[in-house]
Amino acid sequence: MDKILIQKRFSRRLKTYDENARIQKQMAEKLISMLSEENFYENILEIGCGTGFLTKIVSENLSFKTYKANDIVSDCSEYISSINPKIKFIYGDIEKLIDESETKFDLIISNAAIQWIDDFENFVKKLASKLTSNGVLLFSTFGAENFREILFVLGKTLKYYSLKEIEQKFADYNTTTEEDIRIMSFKTPKDVLRHIQNTGVNAISAETWSKKNLSEFEAGYNNFCSGRPTLTYNPIYVKISPKT
Repeated sequence: MDKILIQKRFSRRLKTYDENARIQKQMAEKLISMLSEENFYENILEIGCGTGFLTKIVSENLSFKTYKANDIVSDCSEYISSINPKIKFIYGDIEKLIDESETKFDLIISNAAIQWIDDFENFVKKLASKLTSNGVLLFSTFGAENFREILFVLGKTLKYYSLKEIEQKFADYNTTTEEDIRIMSFKTPKDVLRHIQNTGVNAISAETWSKKNLSEFEAGYNNFCSGRPTLTYNPIYVKISPKT
């Protein structure tokens, strides 16, 4: 995974992210609904906070002693500080930062971010090891059907795991999972591409598009979607706690 490219693409799209990331907003709301009636978590860690969709929901619904919100894009700090000054923004690559952390967390939460991690399985297990005895790890990611149109047209996408694969990977924990399919419709293939660019999720390749590339993309998309162009999202929600 090219972390520099990811950082650059998301940094450029912070101002357009909120308007375009409608599915991610819905996912953030779903995550908070999966928590129990407990509303106090002494130490909270959020991974991939971005512009603060989830941060705002968590801070409005839960109370806490400490709340650390992490992102690989430093400019996210401005968004987080405007939500709640008690929340401490932590800039950097969470895969490195989590190794350095000696804190045990009562809640580790992440929305639509962990799919950008190099070693998904080991990273999630490492997060689980940072929980208190009654702690909860709660995250959303995307399943195998995510962006299936893009995979058909371009032949490449991120590595996504199916719900069954995720359940198998974390069978040693108390795990609750849910899955959903959300399909967005667009007027043209160019609108699909613009949506992807405006949410920053085109960070899998630094390739510059030519007119020929764009023409081939449009033709391929129209071939796959005989009617109105669509884009498939496949959210997966995972709640993990240690077995006692």
